[in-house]
Amino acid sequence: MAVTRRTLLASAAFGPPAALLAGAAPARAASPVGDVVGKVSVGYQGWFACPGDGAPIGGWWHWSRDRFQPPSPANTTIVSWPDLRDFTRTYPTAYPNLGNGGPAALFSSYDQQTVDTHFDWMRTYGIDTAALQRFNPTGDEGPTRDVMAQKVRAAAERTGRKFYIMYDVTGWTGMQTQIKTDWTSKMSAHTGSSAYARQNGKPVVCVWGFGFDDDGRPFTPAQCLDVIAWFKAQGCYVIGGVPTYWREGKNDSRTGFTDVYRAFDMLSPWMVGRTGDLAGLDWFAANVNAADQADCDARGVDYQPCVLPGDLSSGHRRHGDFYWRSIYNMVRLGAQGLYVSMFDEFNEGNQIAKTAETAASVPAGTGIRALDEDGTFCSADYYLRITTDAGKMLKGQIALTSVRPTQPTTVTEPPPQPTGDLAAGKAASASSANGPYAAANAVDANAGTYWESGGGLPQWLQVDLGAAYAVKSLVLRLPTGWERRTQTITVQGSSDGAGFSTLAGSAGHIFDPGSGNTVTITLSGATARYVRLTVTANTGWPAAQIAQLQVYGDNAPTTPPPVTDLARGRTATTSGQAQVYGAGNVTDGDANSYWESANNAFPQWVQVDLGAAVTVSRAVLRLPPSWGARTQTLAIAGSTNGSAFTTLSGAAERTFTPGSGNSVTVGFEASSVRYLRVTATANTAWPAGQLSAIEAYAS
Repeated sequence: MAVTRRTLLASAAFGPPAALLAGAAPARAASPVGDVVGKVSVGYQGWFACPGDGAPIGGWWHWSRDRFQPPSPANTTIVSWPDLRDFTRTYPTAYPNLGNGGPAALFSSYDQQTVDTHFDWMRTYGIDTAALQRFNPTGDEGPTRDVMAQKVRAAAERTGRKFYIMYDVTGWTGMQTQIKTDWTSKMSAHTGSSAYARQNGKPVVCVWGFGFDDDGRPFTPAQCLDVIAWFKAQGCYVIGGVPTYWREGKNDSRTGFTDVYRAFDMLSPWMVGRTGDLAGLDWFAANVNAADQADCDARGVDYQPCVLPGDLSSGHRRHGDFYWRSIYNMVRLGAQGLYVSMFDEFNEGNQIAKTAETAASVPAGTGIRALDEDGTFCSADYYLRITTDAGKMLKGQIALTSVRPTQPTTVTEPPPQPTGDLAAGKAASASSANGPYAAANAVDANAGTYWESGGGLPQWLQVDLGAAYAVKSLVLRLPTGWERRTQTITVQGSSDGAGFSTLAGSAGHIFDPGSGNTVTITLSGATARYVRLTVTANTGWPAAQIAQLQVYGDNAPTTPPPVTDLARGRTATTSGQAQVYGAGNVTDGDANSYWESANNAFPQWVQVDLGAAVTVSRAVLRLPPSWGARTQTLAIAGSTNGSAFTTLSGAAERTFTPGSGNSVTVGFEASSVRYLRVTATANTAWPAGQLSAIEAYAS
């Protein structure tokens, strides 16, 4: 009877703890840096399905022991609970509600959004390559596995990650001939993808399971050598997922397989379940892995040992200490690459994918451990962040260190997220800017100033929030006086400003004066420090344009604060008027009524009493929308007492055109004023000052 990896590895024999390796010199690489040598690879199961997701296999694949019944405490394979905040589609289970009262739902790997999210994480956290697990494809899971390969390919191509096929031969009795047929008829087609991993110029394929001493992999050395030789004849670079004790032929390894192991181009010994503490990791490094590395170096074989986050369900993790020691020991040894076991293995508790942080995020009363199981809060992405550091240390971008560069938060609860606009006053940058219309204008709380890109489209605008937050919505504004336009926008997020994942896909967003030229975009809720919007089209101007970029998160409103005209309905006075065209017309809300000053008597002014001193940073001036174009020379001043006025925006020509709704927006430094005065000194169309509205805004 075939045994699982988990059962097999739990039976391994361990030696006594020993000191760490001392002063190991860098090993000679058998191969140059490629898509697996010099890189961080992860095992990617992609094997979860749920009823209703369209997967051919049907049912709760790998979530339940009986896949035709929903997962529950009595019918489950789950030992760790995923964090689902980045997923748009989930599936309810028969588990009790989460500790916070929310439904206990799970994801399906068959949903493209799930695969895309996982590969977005890989890009964000610097994971180079994914080994897609492929079990016996002639069984009932074969059609689902075939489609999963297509989904992984699409996600890898989109995110710039690499992937390769890892055949797991467990229980595959017809493996020797069927694996060749499967590669030729199906999987080899994926090597044509730009995302398919290559090493030494050859497509990578892995076979996991040769030589293991259990009934599930009864193949003879001759059968195994035949398969390896066949793949090499197809021009492949072949990795062997081999037993821990492959070199010594004991414990988990059959005897007589030495030639099989040495026929591979790269060896990746299995380590999951071998130990659960730091002393055990050190013992294996000194007594097993060091000799493995030396043997591989001597024979020109690449060595890619497993590195392990630790079994969360067994309490191995120690808020990252276990994972980092595993990484440190193997990089210190001189390993040619790292293989993380695994990315999404929620069945065995070895996952680095985002995981429930506290008891509030796991089904109540089930005893499933969250990441804070030892009392130290760790963010859902903490093991992904450690993986980022692993890649940097492997590649020499940071110094070799036994101390984790990224520490978990040392409190029992996550830090509170600020309320309000997370982007206000933060650093902004852009792909380009048109003269003075800089990126900073989009985060300066003044909706009268704006960022406008230079050059053609696409163009991007980015804000650094200063720290990573779960971002839930984006509010974009254009000056309120601008005419209607549609901009096509994609929103992305990043933890480091380098690898970006999609928070909201490309869509056309309508900026309409009737809605204050304001657009709200709902985001995925993913954690990001850097938020970037990319504009690919604009119906109103051949450039990207944003007056305000506001970002809201968990503890902030998901709808924008109201934009209020502070002048509407207020008392207005004037230096003079023509006939019935009095000052009150500029605050009555009627676009067709207007103030006209005494004719041929410049300068003339009209002012609004806002009722009390308030902060104003923007004024919108309007004429009736049916009027022809004209330019008026206008200045804006403010006062707290109605007698002493300070210039807010100096006299300048302000052009009113029907195409812009006969409106002009004037932004200025935010000031506390009660009285807002507009002074006219010239008008190209009439010998008087004319305005149908003065609107005043705080932002």
